[in-house]
Amino acid sequence: MDFSDLSSLSEDDDRSDPLSSAYSSVPSRPAAQSSLEKYAPLDWKNYFDKEDEICITGTNDVFHVYIAGSEGPVVFCLHGGGYTGLSFAVSASKIKEKARVVAMDLRGHGESSTDNDLDLSIETLCNDVLSVLKVMYGDSPPAIILVGHSMGGSVAIHAAAKKVISSIAGLIVVDVVEGTAMSSLVHMKKILASRMKYFHTIEKAVEWNIKGGSLRNIESARVSVPSTLKYNDAKKCYIYRTPLEETEKYWKGWYMGLSEKFLSCTVQKQLLLAGTDRLDRSLTIGQMQGKFQMLVVRHTGHAIQEDVPDEFASHVLNFISRNRIGPHGVEIPALQSPWGRTKP
Repeated sequence: MDFSDLSSLSEDDDRSDPLSSAYSSVPSRPAAQSSLEKYAPLDWKNYFDKEDEICITGTNDVFHVYIAGSEGPVVFCLHGGGYTGLSFAVSASKIKEKARVVAMDLRGHGESSTDNDLDLSIETLCNDVLSVLKVMYGDSPPAIILVGHSMGGSVAIHAAAKKVISSIAGLIVVDVVEGTAMSSLVHMKKILASRMKYFHTIEKAVEWNIKGGSLRNIESARVSVPSTLKYNDAKKCYIYRTPLEETEKYWKGWYMGLSEKFLSCTVQKQLLLAGTDRLDRSLTIGQMQGKFQMLVVRHTGHAIQEDVPDEFASHVLNFISRNRIGPHGVEIPALQSPWGRTKP
C-alpha cells in the first residue's frame, strides 16, 4: 500500500528494519471479531462536505475530488502513490474551519477514471492536475495552496513550476526529497513484492496497515484504506486498486531533478519531513538561504497528514496565515500552533 514510503528505507528512526514494515509484517493470526470492529470503515462524509466528478473536455478522463469548506483560499491536496484523496480526510475536517480543501484522486487511483490509468508519468499527472484546476475554477481561480504527499509532492512541484495557474500562492511538500527517493528506488520492487496482496475483508486491510506500521492513526486508516482497494470477484477478496508494480518505468521521473525544481518555484514554500536526515545538498543550501521553510514532524511515519492530522492541519493553516494567502491578502487570525501558542 505505502508504495511512496521511499525515504523510510534510509531513515534512522523508531522503526527498526525498514523492510520489516507494513509490507512484510502480516498479523500472525486472525483478530477476534471484537477487535476487527475497531477497524471498520468510516464514511468520508464525516470529514468532507461533498464529492464531485471533474470531466476533462475532449477526453474520457473523469477525476474524482472531495471538497470541504466554503470560504478562504483553496488547499488543493495531492496524495502519494497507492493512496487516494481520502488520505487527507481527517486533516481536511480541521483545515476546512479556516480554508477550503479539495483532495483529488490522481489518475489510476481511487474513484478517478481515465483512458490510460497506468500512465503515471510525471508529465501526465501534472497536466491532469492543471486540467482539473482549469475546469473547476476557469479564468478566475482563487488563491491556491498546492499540498502534495510523496509522489503527489512531486506532482505539486511540477504543477507549480509550470506557472500556468497564476493564483497558485503556496506549495507544501510532504515527506519527499529527491536524494533519498532516488537512492531508495532499488528497494521498490522488493517492497511491493513483500506486501500482503489479498484481504478477505476491508477490516483486515485496515488492521494490516496499522499493525504493519504504514499508517499510525486508526481513524485515518479507517477512512483512507478502503478507497485504495477493489473487490475481485474471481478471487473473492479485496485487492489493490492501483497496480503500482506495472508503473516502474515512471518511478525515476517522479523524483529526478526534484530539488532544483522545488527551489526554482517562486511561490512561498514549505517542506514537512518525518526525519532530519532527509535533506540533500541542494535543499540544505536552499534552506540556509531562506528559500523555503522546513519543519520536522516528530513521532510520525511517512504519511504525516494521516498519522498526526491535527498537527498537519495546524501547519497548513499557519502557513496560510504567515504568508497572508487568501482573498485580498487578509491574514487568518489567531491560529494555534500544535503546542498551543498563538502564531504572530
